[in-house]
Formats: sequence, structure tokens, C-alpha cells
Amino acid sequence: MTPQRRERITNVLNNRQPDLTVVLENVHDRHNISAVLRTCDAVGIGEVYVLNTHIGLHEAFGKKSSAGAAQWITIHQFEDLEACVKAVRTKCNKLYATHLGTASSSLYELDLKEPVALVFGNEHAGVSDELLQHCDGNFIIPQAGMVRSLNISVACAISLYEAFRQRELAGFYNGEARITADEYKRLSTSWKLYDTGE
Repeated sequence: MTPQRRERITNVLNNRQPDLTVVLENVHDRHNISAVLRTCDAVGIGEVYVLNTHIGLHEAFGKKSSAGAAQWITIHQFEDLEACVKAVRTKCNKLYATHLGTASSSLYELDLKEPVALVFGNEHAGVSDELLQHCDGNFIIPQAGMVRSLNISVACAISLYEAFRQRELAGFYNGEARITADEYKRLSTSWKLYDTGE
């Protein structure tokens, strides 16, 4: 492994955000999921939750659209909603769903420095009523156009970069590891197996 590669792994691990994650509910298009994974990796998210209560588990995710991000992220797949929520709650205090409703807050009003999971729903139906009941609030991305929806991967990217902005200002990306020592060692060892010589 080159010194540059070792330094890159160290920097990535030191900027991992163990208390920021994404939940994707019944997202049909694997390329959408892959694009989300790419953004998650970019902002330091190490775990993503994929809930499939209607469409079954995904066998794989598009390598081209994720740029290989799936190999650097732990993907938890669930078919049971309650089990998924329970698992997410072990890491995050709050779940906020993208949902257009009268009680929805603006994305920019959320405190994304706290342990939080952002929930994104199906491309057509959005987040289900069942999952909304488990969320602590809903949010929208402010828009000025006639069309009041965004592609799920775009909506996720906008939301996660707002979280990145807030957390960077708060010093969460200061190079001091936020994951546990055991997790740091596990990932570091595992990632060396993917050494590409870069």
C-alpha cells in the first residue's frame, strides 16, 4: 500500500460520521440507491439502511452510478419496518422524513448536528404512512419552481450536504475520529483488502 493510499484511508476514517445516516424505503431503481451511496460516502456516512417491505431485497447496486461507493459503506437491508427502525434508533435519536405536509419544516430549520437519520421514500409514493408514524418530524427542500419534487438521489444529496455544512461548522470534520476504536480497526483492516495501489 502506498503512503498516499494509507493517508487517504486514515483521513476518510477520521471524518466518518457514525451518527448520521440515510434510510431508503422501497426505492425501486438500484441506480438511485447507488447514487445515494456515492453521496453518503462523500459526506462521511458509513452505514445506510435500505427498507424493502414491498419489492424484496436488492441483490446488488449499480457499480457505475455509485463509482464503487458500495464497497466502502455498510448497507443494512430490511424487509421488516419495525426491525429497521429499531436498528436505526440504536445510532440516531431522530428520524426526519422527506414529506410534503402542513407540518413539514424546511430542511434548513433542522438541527443536523444531532444524531439523525434522514428518510427518503419510494420514487412514486414517497415515505409510507407506516414509516412516517415512526419519524420525529417531516421536512421539505424549499423550491421556487412549478414542479414540487426532486429525484430521490438529488433530494438526498441536497439534504446531506446541508448536514455536512452544519457539521463542518461545528468541527465534526476536524480529523479526530468519531467512530469507536474497534470500528476504526475493523474498517482499516478491511479496506486494505481493497487496495488498488492509488
